[in-house]
Amino acid sequence: MAIERLVEPTLSSGNDSEEEKIEISLRPTSFSEYIGQEHLKNNLRLAIDAVKKRNDGSSLDHVLLYGPPGLGKTTMAGVIAHELGASLRVTSGPAIERAGDLASILTNLKDGDVLFIDEIHRLRRAVEEVLYSAMEDYKLDIVIGKGPAARSVRLDLPHFTVIGATTRTGSLAGPLRDRFGIIHRLEYYKESEIEQIINRTARILSTKILPEATELLATRSRLTPRIANRIFKRVRDYADVNGDGIIDREVATRSLELMEIDYLGLDPADRNMLRLMYENYGERPVGLTTIAALTGDEASTIEDFYEPYLMQMGLLARTPKGRVVTEKGRKHLQRTS
Repeated sequence: MAIERLVEPTLSSGNDSEEEKIEISLRPTSFSEYIGQEHLKNNLRLAIDAVKKRNDGSSLDHVLLYGPPGLGKTTMAGVIAHELGASLRVTSGPAIERAGDLASILTNLKDGDVLFIDEIHRLRRAVEEVLYSAMEDYKLDIVIGKGPAARSVRLDLPHFTVIGATTRTGSLAGPLRDRFGIIHRLEYYKESEIEQIINRTARILSTKILPEATELLATRSRLTPRIANRIFKRVRDYADVNGDGIIDREVATRSLELMEIDYLGLDPADRNMLRLMYENYGERPVGLTTIAALTGDEASTIEDFYEPYLMQMGLLARTPKGRVVTEKGRKHLQRTS
C-alpha cells in the first residue's frame, strides 16, 4: 500500500473531512486574493471584463488550465466563476463514465454557468464526442432507441463555460483542445509568493509565524501553494504540541527535520529515486519503466509527481534516451547522504 507523501501535490483522500474543510477555507475567491500567476490573472481579467462590458448574453470562452498539480487550477476555476458572478459546477474526467452522465450535467446548467472538469484528459472518447458539439454549438446530440428504430435528437443548451484542468495537455485529444479559446499554463511560484501565501494562511488560521520561519517554510514548499499550506499545518501542529503555538525558526526547523524534508523541499521518496538511479546507472540515461521498477511506483506517478519539480530544480534531466541525474542532483545526494 502506497504511503501518502506530505510533499505530493494531490488533494487529500477525503477521509479527513475536517482537513478538507480547512483546505477549502484557504482558497481565495477573487483575483485580488489570488497570489501569483500574474500573467494568467491579467489575461483572464481582460476576458471577463470584456464579457461583462458586451452584456449581450454571450459566455466567456472555454478555458483550459494546465501544469503540474497543486498550483491552483481548481482554485482559479472558482475565482473565474466568482468574478463572472456565475454558479460553478465541479466534476472530473474519471467521474463521467458515460455520455448520459455528461448529458445529465449539461442539461442542468443555466446561462452563464461554469462547468469545471478536473483531469479532463481522462474523459472517455464517447463522452468527449458529446462534449464537442456542446462546447462549440451549445447543442446536445443524443440517440434515442436502438437498432433500426434509433433516432438522433438535438437539444439546445444554455451558453456556459467549460474550464478544463489537466497535468497532461499532450494527452488531450486535438479536437477537444481546439475548442478552448483560452489556454494557459500555470507556472511554479516564486519563493516570495509562497511566503505571501504562508502568511495569508497563518492569518486565516489565527497562527503567529515569525518572518524567518515563513522564509524557511517557503524554501521547503517546492514552489507549490498546496504543499506550502500542508507543511504549514503540520508545523502549526508541532508548535501547538511542543511550544506555545508561535512558529519561529527553531520550531520550523525541528518540524521539517521530523518530516524529513530537506533544504530543497525533497522528501525521502525523492532522494531515494535519485539515489537508486545514480547508484545503479551512474550518469547513464534510465528509462521511465526502469525507474518505476526501481522505486516500486507507477510510471505515471513518477511522470506526474516526481519529475516536474526535480526537473524544475535542475536535479533531473530528460533526454531522448531516458532520465539522467544531473551534476546538481549528484551534489545534492552527497550533501544529504
